Amino acid sequence: MPQASTDGHVPLGDSGQLLTIGQAAEYLSTGQRFVRRLISERRIPYVKLGKHVRLERCALDAFVAAGRVPCR
Repeated sequence: MPQASTDGHVPLGDSGQLLTIGQAAEYLSTGQRFVRRLISERRIPYVKLGKHVRLERCALDAFVAAGRVPCR
C-alpha cells in the first residue's frame, strides 16, 4: 500500500489511476452512455474534480468482478 506523505496525500498507483468517462468506456469496451448511466444510477463510485467526473481504474475492476458469473 502506498505511504502517505507528510500532508496526508496518498499517491495513486496504477489501480487508482483516474480515468475520464471516455477512457473508462474504452477500458470497459462499452460506450460512454453506459458509463454515464452507471454514474447517474450510482452503481459505480466516481470522483468529482470541480465540474469534471473521473473514475478510478480499481473501481471499474471491482464493478467487472462483481458482475462475473462463475462457470458450472
